[in-house]
Amino acid sequence: MPKLVRLYIKNVLIGFVIAAIFVAMLIGFDVGGLRHLLTASSAGYMAVAMLWFANGIVFAGVQFAIAVMALRERDSGPSGGTRAPVTPRIPAPVRETAKRAR
Repeated sequence: MPKLVRLYIKNVLIGFVIAAIFVAMLIGFDVGGLRHLLTASSAGYMAVAMLWFANGIVFAGVQFAIAVMALRERDSGPSGGTRAPVTPRIPAPVRETAKRAR
């Protein structure tokens, strides 16, 4: 299996695990009365599954984006420009040629 596919699958699984923890905390802390809504409804299990899946997609995307951005190669050479000397800027005088309105 290619390395990029393995990286993607690993990070998607991590994202869905984080989403499961997040949904468990939402239900555990009863945010907005969510636990009561889920236990009082006959479709509570479906609501939990949809909540987990939707959050899983978001967290998996963020997790994979973080992993891809962390793949950049580190430069070993110096950085920071060409080290050229900075020339001083001297302001030029400007004469006023228009007449004042009265």
